[in-house]
Amino acid sequence: MTSELRNFLTIPYDELEEMNLQAKEKRRNRAPAHKIQEERLKYLTDEKRIKAVTVLFSDLEGRLHMLDYDKKFLIKSWDNLTFDGSSIRGFTAQRESDLRLSMDWSAFYWAPADVFGSGKVLVFGQVIDKDGTPYSADIRGVLKGFADGLHKDEGYTLNAANEIEGFLFNGADAERAYYETRKFDYVNTGGYYHSLPGDPLRTFIDTTAEVQRAMGFQNEKDHPEVAPSQFEINYGYGEVVAAADQIQLYKLICRQVATKMGFTASFLPKPVVGVNGSGMHTNVSVSKGGKNIFWDPKGEEKLSKFGWAFVDRILTHANDICLLLNASVNAYRRLDPHFEAPNQIKASAVDRGSMIRIPIGNEKSMRVEVRSVSPDANPYMVLLSVFKTGLEGETSKIKNLRQAERYLPDNIYAAIDDFRKSAWTTKLLGEDVKHRYAELKEASADRCARQLGTFVKSPEVQFHHEVYNQFLWNLF
Repeated sequence: MTSELRNFLTIPYDELEEMNLQAKEKRRNRAPAHKIQEERLKYLTDEKRIKAVTVLFSDLEGRLHMLDYDKKFLIKSWDNLTFDGSSIRGFTAQRESDLRLSMDWSAFYWAPADVFGSGKVLVFGQVIDKDGTPYSADIRGVLKGFADGLHKDEGYTLNAANEIEGFLFNGADAERAYYETRKFDYVNTGGYYHSLPGDPLRTFIDTTAEVQRAMGFQNEKDHPEVAPSQFEINYGYGEVVAAADQIQLYKLICRQVATKMGFTASFLPKPVVGVNGSGMHTNVSVSKGGKNIFWDPKGEEKLSKFGWAFVDRILTHANDICLLLNASVNAYRRLDPHFEAPNQIKASAVDRGSMIRIPIGNEKSMRVEVRSVSPDANPYMVLLSVFKTGLEGETSKIKNLRQAERYLPDNIYAAIDDFRKSAWTTKLLGEDVKHRYAELKEASADRCARQLGTFVKSPEVQFHHEVYNQFLWNLF
């Protein structure tokens, strides 16, 4: 079929940015849900050039799933979209498989047609159980409920900004081919700030940044990172659920742009031994009435007592939640002190080996940076565990808690053990979801060598939750 016969929606990048920023502002200002719903359904009805709506949701491990619904069908059936939950790892058993998707109309995005295809728009969905309540294993819905409840009861707004590192490798499917190649090929070996204009890494970064800008990310800076072929593209902070959505979109955009260029964007925490791994430094703050309540010009490091109490609770539960922040076998290669790895359960304004850093800030930017997070972790799980722990966790009576000699686990089995034994993680996730998550992590770990050793092994790549597929699992 020739393209001349089609009349699907394509929007220039500058118009996309304006449309996405307008939607983002309404979301930030908490425009009434029923008004946003009415507006979006009218838009979909009136815009004849849209053929499909892509609905996005994430499973328990954070893998992003996308379903395309015909636009005309969605308009008629948006409040009764069912899918087979037993097909999603970590969701329902086969005997109780029916789940529904509910549209979060505020999380609506227009995407560039040259990257995502013409005639489509994106919207995040929430998973609904058979009884109409939010599904307990849909951590996005759990996070949204937690954040909305705090805003209603305490007036708190939870803010987050994430610095997400990744690698760009030659070949369009480098991770799945790793068991044959046993190596990743760099597209660039220049390192920090040394990628020349027009080389493959710089072209990838520039293209990805353009797509993010068009989708309303409000970019700040982008650059190659310390390791060869490593990148980081920074953008502005957002309310916690929107921030987690943007992490999922960031990785999706990176992978899509890389694939179109014949490369692979990888978010394995440590794909290559001997060079710096990839992290996802997670910057968080809490505001109330428009004021950042982490800021105190007279506080230690200008962090308020409220902020320090938040830090102390995370330090107290650091080992309990380590598996949620470092969710793969490969992630424990990154927690290596020889490569600026944040494996010390400490808080510091200067020591980058500390789990938590207190960056220089002012009344707008004061924040806490959790540095031990890997980029492959479920972003909704990360932000739920950081904020709920920081606000509601316990505080240890360990002497000199912020500088005591304590370390994060150096392997996933120790992290799983800490997670299972912890009473706090049961409060955090509930017994059922906690058990499901631990079982998934253990199943992946059992397919890998127990000792990490000195080189990245094929199973830790092949059975990584962002890489494996049903075919691989059925080999066992």
